[in-house]
Amino acid sequence: MNPEFLVIGAGVAGLRAAIDLAAGGTVLVVAKESLRESSSEYAQGGIAVALSDDDEVELHEQDTLQAGDGLCDRAAVHSLVEEGPGAIHQLIEWGAEFDRSGSRLAFTREAAHSRNRILHAHGDSTGHEIARTLYSKAASLPNVAFRSYSAISDLLLDGGGVAGAVLGDEPLGARAVLLATGGLGHVYRNTTNPEVATGDGAAMAYRAGAEIQDLEFVQFHPTALHQEGAPRFLLSEALRGEGAFLRNLSGDRFTDEMAPRDVVARAIVREMARTGSPHVLLDLTHREPGFIRRRFPRIYDTCLHYAIDLERQPAPVAPAAHYAMGGVRTDLEGRTSLARLYAAGEAACTGVHGANRLASNSLLEGLVFGARAARAMLSDRLSAPRTPQPLSPAPAGPLSLGQIQEAAWQFCGIVRDAQGLTEAFRFLEAGAPAAGARNPHQVARLIARCALARRESRGAHYRTDYPNPCASLALHSIVQKDAADVAFR
Repeated sequence: MNPEFLVIGAGVAGLRAAIDLAAGGTVLVVAKESLRESSSEYAQGGIAVALSDDDEVELHEQDTLQAGDGLCDRAAVHSLVEEGPGAIHQLIEWGAEFDRSGSRLAFTREAAHSRNRILHAHGDSTGHEIARTLYSKAASLPNVAFRSYSAISDLLLDGGGVAGAVLGDEPLGARAVLLATGGLGHVYRNTTNPEVATGDGAAMAYRAGAEIQDLEFVQFHPTALHQEGAPRFLLSEALRGEGAFLRNLSGDRFTDEMAPRDVVARAIVREMARTGSPHVLLDLTHREPGFIRRRFPRIYDTCLHYAIDLERQPAPVAPAAHYAMGGVRTDLEGRTSLARLYAAGEAACTGVHGANRLASNSLLEGLVFGARAARAMLSDRLSAPRTPQPLSPAPAGPLSLGQIQEAAWQFCGIVRDAQGLTEAFRFLEAGAPAAGARNPHQVARLIARCALARRESRGAHYRTDYPNPCASLALHSIVQKDAADVAFR
């Protein structure tokens, strides 16, 4: 098919956009490898929204701004929290089943939230439930179709803007393109993200000439399962919200478990370095029998599969790359710096998260800004593209995905400095990527470049050689193809 609208990504942001776009023409939703494999599917912690009796959108806004450490776009944050309640009510109308206490929605609290405002579904399967609801709604619309591809490599250009994308080996034209490709966690050796999260949206947009913003801000989740033979499975922040302790291998607590994620992640790294251990322990064994199994069934069963009974023993955990605050720079309606190219969700950077995302705001962002991007795509006067031209692919080279991930983890990780960032950039610049590693290679270079330019510590970006925030750098980093330097504005 030759769709009016091409949506790249089948997570919450892409599906939410597709539902509204169907009113204006044919929509093709595409994903890499599998339509049901996205970070949305694995989101356990929940979705933050000011709907409880003792909460207000102003408080949610204040908590988000504080977590963002001076770099949030206030208008974006206001849109997120103001439109959030309506987005949740709409999901419920479409069939989403959130956990309840009797007939009332049940809210919990996570780190850096001042109120209980986190909704869950089936205990710890919130993202899956929201994605299920949106997929069911989108699939019921006659104008929406779905396809998966082995690779999504580049955008198509026609001289006046973006005119489609190369899907597998097939160029496909469209009147407008939405990037909803999710995160970039698999640029790093240790990550909670699914394997499809390789920064495709940012890499493709950069090569096409779009502006990329704040890519140095990568959030590392403090508590990923660290068991030999097991994936770095996320052990939700909600576990700490329900009273889980962080202990070293001697059994001693060493940090405030409810501090912001970047603070907890660095505390764990310091404790691991001090004790020479590859992990610390997350302990919830003091809770009453049966609680973990009821409250966190998916987490409990997964840990049990790897011979860890959370009701009887603590889990070994260590930080892992989890969420990108930066991405393709957009306005509040999802428009990028290129005509006919839009972005939403984790692939985009609206400024809503600033330098550090507040826990459980990501699913809400996908809902709110996916809908906003769709409205813009429908309202903008979009001329039909001329014959699109693909970008010339880079030749394959010797740098494997594993080598790229190791360089990013070692030098662009939780703790950074100029020497390591320079080493990473030189290493990545010196070699071309092997087949299948082009997008992670592109994104890792951009992270190193932006992190080297930001000579301060702010939010999730921490440099030992510049440990304090710098007032003159309370700005967004902007990087663009063919620009000699990273700009701050």
